[in-house]
Amino acid sequence: MGQGGKDGLSLKDFQRIYQEDPFYSWFGLDNPLMYAAHKAAGGMTSIYRQIGIGSEVLIRTIIQDELGLSEEQAKWSYKMAGVNKKERRLSLDARIPLSNVANDKKRAKVKEWMIAACNDLDVDRGISGRLQGVVFEIRQGYKSKDSKRQNADIANAATAYTQAYLPCVLVMSNQIDTDILHRYRSERWAILTGALGETSALVSTYAFIRDIVGYDLAAFFERNSETLRAEVANVLEALLRVE
Repeated sequence: MGQGGKDGLSLKDFQRIYQEDPFYSWFGLDNPLMYAAHKAAGGMTSIYRQIGIGSEVLIRTIIQDELGLSEEQAKWSYKMAGVNKKERRLSLDARIPLSNVANDKKRAKVKEWMIAACNDLDVDRGISGRLQGVVFEIRQGYKSKDSKRQNADIANAATAYTQAYLPCVLVMSNQIDTDILHRYRSERWAILTGALGETSALVSTYAFIRDIVGYDLAAFFERNSETLRAEVANVLEALLRVE
């Protein structure tokens, strides 16, 4: 609210600040519904963010459990020079390093999927032939047109290829901007989205996790949907109350 500090504002505080501001007062922005709208706007962003964080942890845990990877093996990061040559560490959300997948059949499945994904993306065979695994950027959805975020992802993909990993954006929902999807694919990102039904593991997050990793993620969400829906409903009710 332009007041600084990290403490929240009650409805009374909000109205006092807005009533004391001539410009906002002229427009009647001290209306209690405006307060509710502010709460809802920040809260909605937080809901999406927390669902995204939860999805990241869930997918990484499934990859660890199903492919026999340690927590360290399922993570990927790299160092690069930042401002004033100060080194900083960047990371993606999950990794499947082929050499650490002990089960021969599962390792072969991941390898076959990687080859098919590279062919679909028209990755040069000299590059695809030396890939040693997959790294994942996990999102609940991708609706933002933030060019800074896109450029960072494209830089991550370039680094992944130099370190012999296929980069893959794994989206939990179907919510991804078409322009972004085409741009990422042109930069040789594999893209998986939240399609259900008889879909390919080259297209669907849920088909990939089921057929390649070995866990029915869609069934997990269906089993727990009632709990998830109740939790979100409680949060939304609190956000949309004026008081």
